[in-house]
Amino acid sequence: RGTQHRARPQGSRELSYAQPDATGGAAAMSRRRISSGSEFEQRIGYSRALVDGDYVFVSGTTGYDYTDMTISGDVVAQAEQCFVNIRRALVEAGSGIEEIVRVTYILADRSDFEPCWPVLQRWLGEVRPAATMFEARLINDDIRIEIQVTALARAALARAARAGVTDPDEPGPTRDEP
Repeated sequence: RGTQHRARPQGSRELSYAQPDATGGAAAMSRRRISSGSEFEQRIGYSRALVDGDYVFVSGTTGYDYTDMTISGDVVAQAEQCFVNIRRALVEAGSGIEEIVRVTYILADRSDFEPCWPVLQRWLGEVRPAATMFEARLINDDIRIEIQVTALARAALARAARAGVTDPDEPGPTRDEP
Protein backbone atom coordinates (compact mmCIF):
# COMPACT_ATOMS: atom_id res chain seq x y z
CA ARG A 1 0.00 0.00 0.00
CA GLY A 2 2.00 3.00 1.11
CA THR A 3 4.86 4.02 3.30
CA GLN A 4 4.36 3.27 6.99
CA HIS A 5 5.04 5.96 9.61
CA ARG A 6 4.56 5.88 13.38
CA ALA A 7 1.53 7.81 14.61
CA ARG A 8 1.83 10.38 17.39
CA PRO A 9 -1.06 11.42 19.61
CA GLN A 10 -3.29 14.13 18.20
CA GLY A 11 -3.99 17.31 20.09
CA SER A 12 -3.59 21.01 20.34
CA ARG A 13 -1.51 23.40 22.38
CA GLU A 14 -2.49 26.98 23.16
CA LEU A 15 0.04 29.80 23.38
CA SER A 16 -0.73 33.33 24.54
CA TYR A 17 0.92 36.51 23.39
CA ALA A 18 0.20 40.23 23.42
CA GLN A 19 -0.64 42.28 20.35
CA PRO A 20 -1.35 46.01 20.21
CA ASP A 21 -5.05 46.84 20.33
CA ALA A 22 -6.81 49.85 18.76
CA THR A 23 -5.76 52.11 21.65
CA GLY A 24 -2.08 51.15 21.41
CA GLY A 25 -2.26 48.96 24.52
CA ALA A 26 -1.66 45.24 24.51
CA ALA A 27 -4.61 42.94 23.93
CA ALA A 28 -4.19 39.29 24.83
CA MET A 29 -4.32 37.01 21.81
CA SER A 30 -3.99 33.29 21.68
CA ARG A 31 -2.40 31.07 19.14
CA ARG A 32 -3.47 27.45 19.17
CA ARG A 33 -1.58 24.66 17.47
CA ILE A 34 -3.39 21.63 16.05
CA SER A 35 -1.55 18.33 15.52
CA SER A 36 -2.53 15.45 13.24
CA GLY A 37 -0.14 13.02 14.86
CA SER A 38 2.17 12.91 11.83
CA GLU A 39 5.78 12.28 12.84
CA PHE A 40 6.81 14.96 10.32
CA GLU A 41 5.31 17.71 12.51
CA GLN A 42 7.75 16.98 15.32
CA ARG A 43 10.70 16.10 13.10
CA ILE A 44 10.42 19.18 10.88
CA GLY A 45 8.92 21.64 13.38
CA TYR A 46 5.44 22.66 12.23
CA SER A 47 1.78 22.19 13.16
CA ARG A 48 -0.99 20.64 11.07
CA ALA A 49 -2.97 23.82 11.68
CA LEU A 50 -2.59 27.06 13.56
CA VAL A 51 -5.45 29.18 14.88
CA ASP A 52 -4.34 32.79 15.12
CA GLY A 53 -6.76 35.70 15.38
CA ASP A 54 -9.51 35.47 12.79
CA TYR A 55 -7.92 32.70 10.75
CA VAL A 56 -7.09 29.02 10.75
CA PHE A 57 -3.99 28.22 8.70
CA VAL A 58 -3.81 24.55 7.67
CA SER A 59 -0.38 23.39 6.56
CA GLY A 60 0.13 21.53 3.31
CA THR A 61 -1.81 18.34 3.93
CA THR A 62 -1.11 15.06 2.18
CA GLY A 63 -3.27 12.03 1.54
CA TYR A 64 -1.91 9.93 4.39
CA ASP A 65 -4.60 8.08 6.27
CA TYR A 66 -3.51 8.83 9.83
CA THR A 67 -5.55 5.95 11.26
CA ASP A 68 -3.10 3.43 9.80
CA MET A 69 -0.38 5.77 8.45
CA THR A 70 -0.69 4.60 4.86
CA ILE A 71 -1.14 6.45 1.59
CA SER A 72 -2.89 5.29 -1.59
CA GLY A 73 -0.95 5.28 -4.84
CA ASP A 74 -3.97 6.88 -6.58
CA VAL A 75 -3.88 10.69 -6.81
CA VAL A 76 -7.70 10.97 -6.70
CA ALA A 77 -7.86 8.88 -3.51
CA GLN A 78 -5.05 11.02 -2.08
CA ALA A 79 -6.99 14.22 -2.87
CA GLU A 80 -10.05 12.80 -1.08
CA GLN A 81 -7.97 11.85 1.97
CA CYS A 82 -6.35 15.31 1.98
CA PHE A 83 -9.78 16.84 2.48
CA VAL A 84 -10.70 14.30 5.18
CA ASN A 85 -7.52 15.33 7.01
CA ILE A 86 -8.15 19.04 6.41
CA ARG A 87 -11.72 18.77 7.69
CA ARG A 88 -10.47 17.01 10.83
CA ALA A 89 -7.96 19.83 11.51
CA LEU A 90 -10.54 22.57 10.81
CA VAL A 91 -13.14 20.99 13.10
CA GLU A 92 -10.57 20.66 15.89
CA ALA A 93 -9.73 24.33 15.31
CA GLY A 94 -13.39 25.32 15.61
CA SER A 95 -13.91 25.99 11.92
CA GLY A 96 -15.02 23.94 8.92
CA ILE A 97 -14.72 23.34 5.20
CA GLU A 98 -17.40 25.98 4.54
CA GLU A 99 -15.11 28.63 6.09
CA ILE A 100 -12.20 28.07 3.66
CA VAL A 101 -11.20 31.31 1.93
CA ARG A 102 -7.97 30.21 0.21
CA VAL A 103 -6.69 26.88 -1.14
CA THR A 104 -3.34 25.94 -2.68
CA TYR A 105 -2.90 22.68 -4.57
CA ILE A 106 0.63 21.34 -4.99
CA LEU A 107 1.03 18.39 -7.34
CA ALA A 108 4.09 16.36 -8.21
CA ASP A 109 2.76 16.13 -11.79
CA ARG A 110 0.43 18.82 -13.09
CA SER A 111 -1.30 16.30 -15.38
CA ASP A 112 -2.76 14.74 -12.19
CA PHE A 113 -4.73 17.91 -11.44
CA GLU A 114 -7.68 17.45 -13.81
CA PRO A 115 -8.50 13.90 -12.61
CA CYS A 116 -8.85 15.42 -9.09
CA TRP A 117 -11.38 18.07 -10.15
CA PRO A 118 -14.48 16.02 -9.22
CA VAL A 119 -13.10 15.62 -5.67
CA LEU A 120 -12.29 19.32 -5.44
CA GLN A 121 -15.74 20.22 -6.76
CA ARG A 122 -17.45 17.93 -4.22
CA TRP A 123 -15.56 19.43 -1.28
CA LEU A 124 -15.31 23.09 -2.36
CA GLY A 125 -17.83 23.60 -5.16
CA GLU A 126 -20.20 25.59 -2.93
CA VAL A 127 -17.40 27.34 -1.03
CA ARG A 128 -15.44 28.52 -4.09
CA PRO A 129 -12.35 29.91 -2.31
CA ALA A 130 -9.49 31.71 -4.00
CA ALA A 131 -7.22 29.01 -5.43
CA THR A 132 -3.76 28.37 -6.82
CA MET A 133 -2.21 25.19 -8.23
CA PHE A 134 1.44 24.53 -8.93
CA GLU A 135 3.71 21.64 -9.69
CA ALA A 136 6.63 20.83 -7.39
CA ARG A 137 8.61 17.88 -6.12
CA LEU A 138 7.05 16.75 -2.84
CA ILE A 139 8.75 15.33 0.25
CA ASN A 140 8.65 11.75 -1.08
CA ASP A 141 7.57 10.00 -4.25
CA ASP A 142 4.52 8.35 -2.63
CA ILE A 143 2.89 11.77 -2.23
CA ARG A 144 1.25 13.00 -5.42
CA ILE A 145 -0.81 15.92 -4.08
CA GLU A 146 -0.62 18.25 -1.11
CA ILE A 147 -3.36 20.76 -0.24
CA GLN A 148 -3.01 23.84 1.97
CA VAL A 149 -5.95 25.99 3.11
CA THR A 150 -6.73 29.13 5.06
CA ALA A 151 -10.15 29.38 6.71
CA LEU A 152 -11.99 31.88 8.85
CA ALA A 153 -12.15 31.06 12.53
CA ARG A 154 -15.70 30.82 13.90
CA ALA A 155 -14.95 33.67 16.33
CA ALA A 156 -14.42 35.99 13.35
CA LEU A 157 -17.75 34.91 11.89
CA ALA A 158 -19.51 35.51 15.20
CA ARG A 159 -18.05 39.04 15.38
CA ALA A 160 -19.20 39.72 11.81
CA ALA A 161 -22.72 38.56 12.69
CA ARG A 162 -22.79 40.82 15.77
CA ALA A 163 -21.63 43.70 13.54
CA GLY A 164 -24.58 43.10 11.24
CA VAL A 165 -22.75 41.49 8.33
CA THR A 166 -25.13 38.73 7.27
CA ASP A 167 -24.47 38.54 3.54
CA PRO A 168 -20.80 38.28 2.56
CA ASP A 169 -21.61 39.91 -0.80
CA GLU A 170 -23.12 42.98 0.89
CA PRO A 171 -20.98 45.46 2.79
CA GLY A 172 -21.59 45.65 6.52
CA PRO A 173 -22.09 48.83 8.52
CA THR A 174 -19.21 51.28 8.44
CA ARG A 175 -17.81 53.17 11.41
CA ASP A 176 -20.05 56.14 10.61
CA GLU A 177 -23.27 54.12 10.40
CA PRO A 178 -25.31 53.22 13.49
